[in-house]
Order: sequence, then structure tokens, then C-alpha cells
Amino acid sequence: MIPLLAIGFPLYPEQASTISQDVDMLFLFEMAVALFFTVVIFAAVFYFAIRYRRRSPDETTQPLHESHALEIAWTIFPLVVSMAMFGWAGWLYFKNSRPPVGSTELYVVGKQWMWKIQHPEGQREINEMHVPVGRPIKLIMTSEDVIHSYYLPAFRIKQDVIPGRYTTQWFQATKPGKYHLFCAEYCGTLHSAMGGWVYVMEPADYEAWLSGGATVGTMPATGEKIFQRLGCATCHVSQGGGRGPSLVDLFNKPVQMQDGSKVVADEGYIRESILNPNAKIVAGFQPVMPTFQGQVNEETLLQLIAYIKSLGKTEAQPAETAEPGKSKAPAKGPKAP
Repeated sequence: MIPLLAIGFPLYPEQASTISQDVDMLFLFEMAVALFFTVVIFAAVFYFAIRYRRRSPDETTQPLHESHALEIAWTIFPLVVSMAMFGWAGWLYFKNSRPPVGSTELYVVGKQWMWKIQHPEGQREINEMHVPVGRPIKLIMTSEDVIHSYYLPAFRIKQDVIPGRYTTQWFQATKPGKYHLFCAEYCGTLHSAMGGWVYVMEPADYEAWLSGGATVGTMPATGEKIFQRLGCATCHVSQGGGRGPSLVDLFNKPVQMQDGSKVVADEGYIRESILNPNAKIVAGFQPVMPTFQGQVNEETLLQLIAYIKSLGKTEAQPAETAEPGKSKAPAKGPKAP
């Protein structure tokens, strides 16, 4: 019989990310444990069926005696093996759920039946995603309708994409090439057609691809235009003192609420504050912000969030120039939302 590997039969997808080998090693270990116990159990079944078969009609079963050592052994050994698998899988889960600092962020929106990807530089793609090799990529994902699941077999990652919230996943590709992208959650009639390709490129080729596409501006720049169009700058004054809190240097910082609790201003918090502003009221401010539910879609929300994330301390005015409790006229240039 010709071995399957010798004829090029793919037993599993190509390993194309930094975590692929770790996932495969865990999978092979679990398969080896399952195979070991399967062989032992079936061997014992056949052995006892033959060794202790009934040889005559009047033969009776001999009395059985307890063996505490045997009972302890078949309790402790499976416990050790299962805890080893649990610890290994837990370590791998946490390793793959914490993207490295400085990862390139891509924004993914799932929709029946397509994937829409936005790059910070402004490029947009449908059912395709271009990424550079050797650079960690953080995916910030949400859905416009039902639950989808972003699945890249060659990278060994799969993450549910859920309406009304953001989920994240990251990977670092190790080989240039073209790799399958699937939806791994049944999402309707054309679920099987909801797929695409990920193109992993050399850094120089990726930069050439970024500069070659026509865009209408970066995501933060587009988000700023939306921010101004919606009139957010009238309340969220960059130097403070407006009817709403300043959003300069807000992202990923703790925010004090009226009820005394603190909330980290991540993507989910900003999204909720835009669509349901009365859910969490910042200490020192009144619930006067209107909801923008129905006025912005998921792609627009991501652009607004990208703009807010781009606001840094350098955009704030010196503290001594603002009188406490009074709103100053908005400064020229980008405003905090």
C-alpha cells in the first residue's frame, strides 16, 4: 500500500502561521492519546472475551476481589493525561488571544454572504485580504446580520463574528502565498459560498499593493469627516469643557462612570456609547447625547472608532488655557469626537 503522504494526499492544511505547528502538535497528541486508549480498551475486550469465556453450561463466575491499587491507577493516570491536555490547550488559547503590541489592525465585517475588510490606510476588500508576511495582524470583527465565523485553516485560527459586539483574533503569516478563507458557522442559504482568499505578500510587495489602490482617505480621516458631519465636535471639545467628555487620548483608558464603576474605553465601549449613549454615563456629565442608531452602519462605526483611536495627547490644548467649567471654541484641525 502506497503511503498517503507519498502520493501528496493532504492530511491537513499547510502550516502558514506562527501558531500552526503548536495547534497541530496539540491535535496530534490528543489523537495519540485517543488511539492509545482505543487500542487498550479493544485489546482488553477481546482478551477477556476469549480468556474468560464460558466453557461449560455449569461453569459459574469466580468471586472477585477488590484491588485498590488498580482503582487508584486507572483514576490517577487519566486525570494526569487530561489535565496535561487542558493545561496545554489553555496555554495555547491565551497565547493566541493576546495580539502583540504594535500589531497591524484590520477591520472585518461579516454580512450575508460576504466578508468586507477595511485597512487603516483606506483600502477596502470583499472576500479577499492582503497581508504582509512576518507581521502580526489583529482582526477586529463584527457582523451586520447573523453569527458568522472567520476561519483560516492554514493559519489554524477560527473566531465567531457576532452582531452587536466586537471579537478579535490575530495571526502572523510565515509563508507568502494564497490561502483559503471560509465562514465556519451556518449563516443562511448561501453559507457555503461565503468564502474567499488571503494573500500573504512580501513586505515590499504589500507596500506596493497599498500604494497602488484607489482610496478616499485613511480610516481615521474618513472617520473624522463622519464625526464632523454628525455634529459630534459641538459637544466633544478636544480641550474639554464641552457638554460631552473630551475623547483625546481616550482609547484603552479607564473611564469613571456616574455609578462609581470604571470602564475601559475599548472598541466595544465606544460602539455602545455611539448607539446607546445612556447605557453608561460618564461621571460629571448629563445623559444628553442622542443615539445614532440607524444613522451609522458597522463600517461607519469602525471608521469613527479608528478616528477616536488616532486622537493623542498632542491634540489637547495646554490645561492653563481653558477655564474650568467653560467651553472654549473648537480649535482648528481635527476635533475629538
